[in-house]
Amino acid sequence: MSATEQLGYSFNVVPIAASQPLKLGGGVGYTFVCTGADTFTVTFSALQGSGFASGGTLTCNVYKAAATNGTAAWVLDNTLIATNTVVSAGNTVAFFISDVFAPDLKTYVKCTPSAGGLVTAIQGDLTVRRTPPNLAILNA
Repeated sequence: MSATEQLGYSFNVVPIAASQPLKLGGGVGYTFVCTGADTFTVTFSALQGSGFASGGTLTCNVYKAAATNGTAAWVLDNTLIATNTVVSAGNTVAFFISDVFAPDLKTYVKCTPSAGGLVTAIQGDLTVRRTPPNLAILNA
């Protein structure tokens, strides 16, 4: 019996992704996992370093869990979406953003907490599979 290591095969991850510009492409998109009683704003830009603005109302699903340690099930709760923001209300929230959600020619996405919330970004379904040392740098 064998197993395939998943980092580099099916996903890449940015553990501390709050307010970081992440390049869209190279995978189908990012699942943002956010914790803390906070509001998380999603913006897009054509440039890595500047010009981030709302892409309009998010059309993604938002899932919440009442715990951060795996002891609570994920529940669909799209009432947490307000325009281009997701309000966690003290729950853990997860939502998926792909280049389909981005305005034309916007190749970077950023998820910014309004206070001290934590953000992890998981890039899924990689277009090109690589060993972990050869994965693309996502904030470049």
